[in-house]
Amino acid sequence: MGVRLMVVDDHRLLAEALASALKLRGHRVLAAAAPAAGAADLVIARAPEVCLLGTAAPAEPGAFDPVVKIKRERPQVAVLVLGPVPSPRGIAAAFASGASGYVRHDERIEGVERAIMKARAGEAAVAPQLLQGAFGELLNPAAQPDDEGQRLLQMLTPREVEVLVRVADGEDTRLIAAGMGIAPSTARTHVQRVLMKLGVGSRLEAAALAARTGLLDRAGPLRDAPRPEL
Repeated sequence: MGVRLMVVDDHRLLAEALASALKLRGHRVLAAAAPAAGAADLVIARAPEVCLLGTAAPAEPGAFDPVVKIKRERPQVAVLVLGPVPSPRGIAAAFASGASGYVRHDERIEGVERAIMKARAGEAAVAPQLLQGAFGELLNPAAQPDDEGQRLLQMLTPREVEVLVRVADGEDTRLIAAGMGIAPSTARTHVQRVLMKLGVGSRLEAAALAARTGLLDRAGPLRDAPRPEL
């Protein structure tokens, strides 16, 4: 018995060719749509058994937001991500979003069909070596060269990192100076240098940037240091 499918990809020719090939193999393809922006709403409206959802950049932030939305609204729909040769981080992100598997764009139609059948059966549809790499990334995430938090952290001296942590914890200049054993004027100088290096105009902006990029998590041990009681 064929599977009720949808194929959604930014590349219309690829989507239509894959849909046609699957129809010839006895599957019921509900739609072959190109625009990624409305992909989630289209899948939610048609509620297929399995959706093949294309992405050109699986490691990019937000690449799997449509998967999250589909699984939230239609948890019974199995979503297979269709994309380029992925990094472990891309595979990990796909599964973390709720995808049932990952199929490479250059996979043969037989491989795509096997993945579809596994996904419909509730199994993980991904090559074993890719799955192993994904689990490794989830368990031991590595800092990436384009990681903004890591990049900002490398711009600051250890003392400036401590100043930023204290700023994020709401300490004023007097508390920063007392906690670090330095003069208030020196504390103010450190704060100004931190703001300048981060490219922000206020302590509030610095704290928000540090939290958003994960910089504070990397500086975690400093947050546990005892604070002076004044």
